[in-house]
Amino acid sequence: MPVYEFFCKECKKAFKVTVSLAEYEKKKFICPKCHSKKVEQRMAAFFAVTAKKS
Repeated sequence: MPVYEFFCKECKKAFKVTVSLAEYEKKKFICPKCHSKKVEQRMAAFFAVTAKKS
């Protein structure tokens, strides 16, 4: 599942959320620390895991 990184504009804390794409499209995210709805999504690193054998 993808990991999304957010930043709270109220308490100035960053947090990560792991949700499926379907959940991400439906969900409104809130800060787990102060419960503010004033959050913005940040760019996060992307990791791909493959099963390629040498």
